[in-house]
Amino acid sequence: MNQLAEQTGVTHYRDHDGAEMLRVSDLHAFYGESHILHGVDFEVRRGELVTLLGRNGAGRSTTLKSIMNMVGRRTGSIMINGNETLDVKPHRIPRLGVGYCPEERGIFASLDVEENLLLPPTVRSGGMSIDDIYAMFPNLYERRRSQGTRLSGGEQQMLAMARILRTGARLLLLDEITEGLAPVIVQALGEVLVKLKERGMTIVLVEQNFRFAAPLADRHYVMEHGRIIEEISAAELPSRREHLHSLLGV
Repeated sequence: MNQLAEQTGVTHYRDHDGAEMLRVSDLHAFYGESHILHGVDFEVRRGELVTLLGRNGAGRSTTLKSIMNMVGRRTGSIMINGNETLDVKPHRIPRLGVGYCPEERGIFASLDVEENLLLPPTVRSGGMSIDDIYAMFPNLYERRRSQGTRLSGGEQQMLAMARILRTGARLLLLDEITEGLAPVIVQALGEVLVKLKERGMTIVLVEQNFRFAAPLADRHYVMEHGRIIEEISAAELPSRREHLHSLLGV
């Protein structure tokens, strides 16, 4: 068994150029007695950006947390890069190349920007260097000596995203990254996502702002009551936009 397999508990770790990065099958998730996800099925191909759309309470954020094994109980199957991860412990999931950016951001207020960036360990080779990150997020370079408490909401969001890029993650799970941010920051985050796709990153984006998500995504999955009820590709979007708006209540 190789060293990474020993660390993750996955005995057949693979990182080949396959078509599929993530497959979620018949996923059920529970918080205590509450049954939140009811058989979620979707897949994400390598290098794609897909969205999970839906109204509040549809189960989108719980889906990301379930992939990270951060819910009470899960059943079904979660394949990451060809490896079944349902029984992998939460702290080992990032070692499979998964970066999770929660809605809460989790910036350490007492640390400055650069200290926040350097805090997470590098869990896989191929992570972005500090110089690469500052080139992608020039605002963070300008604020690199500022404490977390002094950052704007947009700067905190950029820092939360930048922090996982250092770790070597290739699959990014991003939860509501534009919520409450000024339009100019939202536009900057969109440009960052385009650059990450160009670098070959695979991205699952939970997003309420459909106008932001629409031009970025290869495919959209619509969730309702803990299930995927619709899949709409970028090519289908122009003809199905009104239908999608009706599902989302836009």
